[in-house]
Amino acid sequence: MNNTTKKIIIIILFFVVILTGIGFWIFNEGKSEPEPVLQTGVVVTSPETNEEVSFPLKITGYVNGDGWTGFEGQVGTVKLLRQDGFSAKKVILTATTDWMTSPVYFEQYLTTVMIDPGEATLVFQNENPSGLAENDREFRLPVKISPLNKIKVYFNNNKMDPEFSCNKVFAVERTVSQNFQQLIYGEAIKELLKGPTEEEKAQGFFSSINPGIGYREIIIGDDNIVRIDFNEKLEEAVGGSCRVAAIRAEITQTLKQFPTIENVIISINGRTEDILQP
Repeated sequence: MNNTTKKIIIIILFFVVILTGIGFWIFNEGKSEPEPVLQTGVVVTSPETNEEVSFPLKITGYVNGDGWTGFEGQVGTVKLLRQDGFSAKKVILTATTDWMTSPVYFEQYLTTVMIDPGEATLVFQNENPSGLAENDREFRLPVKISPLNKIKVYFNNNKMDPEFSCNKVFAVERTVSQNFQQLIYGEAIKELLKGPTEEEKAQGFFSSINPGIGYREIIIGDDNIVRIDFNEKLEEAVGGSCRVAAIRAEITQTLKQFPTIENVIISINGRTEDILQP
């Protein structure tokens, strides 16, 4: 076989490979992954069965017929039930997609409830606008309440923000015990008022909040606004608009880490209008 014949064979093989690749691409062009087959009824995607959970607990999933439908922006309710039968307050499962088109996806958060760590059950109930008992549906999902909870607190930091931007704060993580006699919001504020640890101070963290401060009350409204009342030490010997802004930022960002909180109102002994003046 001479060189010319060899070259022709190589060229032919080259084009065969190219044409084969093009044909494969054309054959598969336009094809996409098949749509997942959705189950009927209610499907909870998070948390999973027997998963260890902490608070706030994010609950997601979808409803897809068999008595589970959307109605006026919601798809039903969920509550947490402990083993002795104590039940926490029901919360609405809010639709995150068009509630008139199945499947309807939903999302909700459960904040801290008075249920001790250990086994518990999430009880889902359908949206039943008819009010007829035969149209009621229920689904139960076992979970395990963790004895520990990870939260964040926010401080100023002279290494991350050497020019001190006043209202710029940075998170540190703390692990606290689940205390169901106290809202997780209160646990976060307690950790904030402790100030940075020695290790955190070495990393540049510091607090603009006076030591020895206590909060008197935390109220969580249905409007996603948290109202927190401190004692008079919060504004004791506090001067300058920059420090005032830093104090507000530490408190506000520590509370707004929770997805159920949209706004924070700070008060001192019930006063809101004339506090933390520069």
